[in-house]
Order: sequence, then C-alpha cells, then structure tokens
Amino acid sequence: MVEMKIFGLALDEKAQSPVLILKDEARDLALPIWIGPVEAMAISLVLNAVETPRPMTHDLLVRVVGGLGGVITAVEVVALREGTFYAEILVAHGPAGAMELKRIDCRPSDAIALAVRTGVPIRVAESVLAEAGTRTLDGAKAEFGGPEREKWTEELEKLSTDETKYKM
Repeated sequence: MVEMKIFGLALDEKAQSPVLILKDEARDLALPIWIGPVEAMAISLVLNAVETPRPMTHDLLVRVVGGLGGVITAVEVVALREGTFYAEILVAHGPAGAMELKRIDCRPSDAIALAVRTGVPIRVAESVLAEAGTRTLDGAKAEFGGPEREKWTEELEKLSTDETKYKM
C-alpha cells in the first residue's frame, strides 16, 4: 500500500463529473478517481473547514462508529475492476488490548470523506496505481500504467482546474 494525500478536486467538463486526485509526493504518483458531486461536496466542506449546522451523513457515520466503540484507523483503495474502484474502511473495535481490525467494503469517495473527517491515512494498493496511476499531472502527456493508459490520459487532459466547482 502507498499512502497518498488529497491533491485536489477538479471538474471533468465533458462528463460534468468531479474528479478527486490523490497524490504521493515522495514517489510523484497521482491517482484520479471520478466521484459523485455529493461526495465531492462532502470532501470539499471538510477541506475548506466549512461548518454545517447539523451533521452530514459522513459525520454521522464517524459518530456511530465511535459510539459503538470503534475507531476508524485508515482507508484503503484496494482494487480496480472493470473501471470501478473498490475501497475499504479499517475499523478497530473491541476491548483495550484485544482490539480487532474489521475491513468494511465501501466506495472510495465515501472512504475518503471519512478519512478527511478523522485524519486517518489514505492508502492505495500498488496494483491499483500500476493500472490507473500516473507519474505526473503537469503538462499534456500524463503517463499511466496498465491497459487503460489512453483512456485516463485523455480524461486528465480535459480536466479544468481553473473552473472547478469544488474549491480547495
């Protein structure tokens, strides 16, 4: 697993869909993940320190996990199958000294919305980076690994960070 940080949120103008970009500065790796607008807003609210009068769904989930004695310890993007990313939330629970780690299947956007609320690491499997990652986001020639190289390169070239709805 490679620990990554949120590099930014952009808008894919063709699909009118937000794109979350994760980046590992040390290895100069980036991973674009197309997400829904609601999830993009949920992530953006926290990144921009926007207070809401009532808990949002992801805030509620963090409270529920804590209320049941669990602790979210990390989130991981674990697979890419047929163009769909898969993630897991890692939750430690149980009595002190005998805590058990549970992995809960979820969408990457929801996992990352939880990660920004709890400050836990965001990790990505090496196999996912090999298939859909890039070495650079600068310039028109992003270089991707795996069979989906051309698709991802075309999509990244079309992104507009100047006219993004999801400010960081």
